[in-house]
Amino acid sequence: QVQLVESGGGSVQSGGSLKLSCAASGYTYTNLYMGWIRHAPGKEREGVAAIDTIGTTTYADSVKGRFTISRDSAKNTLYLQMNSLKPEDTAMYYCAADRWYSGLGFGYNYWGQGTQVTVSS
Repeated sequence: QVQLVESGGGSVQSGGSLKLSCAASGYTYTNLYMGWIRHAPGKEREGVAAIDTIGTTTYADSVKGRFTISRDSAKNTLYLQMNSLKPEDTAMYYCAADRWYSGLGFGYNYWGQGTQVTVSS
């Protein structure tokens, strides 16, 4: 099975930056569609960013210009660089992957356990 492990979350002040990582293992097929989804208590879950098998990226309007999704195929690792963080970005961030396209949706077959991001004012 595919295993995804997130890291890099933490607490920062408004305007700060964090870089999340998602290490993928347990599979032999190299090309996976991957994305980041966040969920905060009392709010609906939101697809944050997605990247396809050839590197094309998609972002939610709420994070465009501030977040950057990327992947390092050699390391089987997905990244989310988050700049100019706002308190509204506070949430649990989940890494997800699938053999088929899900984009900013929630149809991914594989999910990590999440990493907490907290942004204070």
